[in-house]
Amino acid sequence: MSGLIGKKIGMTSMFDAAGKNIPCTVIQAGPCVVTQIKTKEKDGYEAIQLAFDDKKEKNTSKALQGHFAKAKTTPKRMVAEFTRFEKENRKEFGETVGVDVFFEGEFIDVVGTSKGKGFQGVVKRHGFSGVGQATHGQHNRLRAPGSLGASSWPSRVFKGMRMAGRTGGNRVKMINLQVMKIIPEKNLIIVKGSVPGPNGSYLILERWS
Repeated sequence: MSGLIGKKIGMTSMFDAAGKNIPCTVIQAGPCVVTQIKTKEKDGYEAIQLAFDDKKEKNTSKALQGHFAKAKTTPKRMVAEFTRFEKENRKEFGETVGVDVFFEGEFIDVVGTSKGKGFQGVVKRHGFSGVGQATHGQHNRLRAPGSLGASSWPSRVFKGMRMAGRTGGNRVKMINLQVMKIIPEKNLIIVKGSVPGPNGSYLILERWS
């Protein structure tokens, strides 16, 4: 396997050999269960589907209950497909995958959903500086977007114009994060730097090389 599903636990810090304090993120990665193996003959592409984090049966639809029952596992909250995997290390249907798929020192990609910040103005959303100083008769314009550039022509706002709007809640991929430490008995993996999302959010970890 080349990836796992995990959950963000929180942040901590570690000291390297030179005594430098490095900010790190603690992730509970797995154990994940192989709930489906897709083949090119049947599905048109090859992929391995993993499921993570137990879920109550009463909150699971009958279709998903049957899907997980085939793999002889309990219902799960998070399901993801991995299309990149080593043929020689390919996992079988119903098999459990843990943090041992990674090793300390390697670099991985982490995908998550960033924190939602609601409706925000252009200063926070796009880093605008505002219209300018509060002089020359200006009133409450310090955080305003300024002109949109549309006058008698084209008499409309161009698509893609940077304006106020909903911020955050997007799929974000952090690449080349170094694995600092693995704690297999607790299914924990500590990576260098920060990852998107709040504590408790789901993440997809994948080997990038």
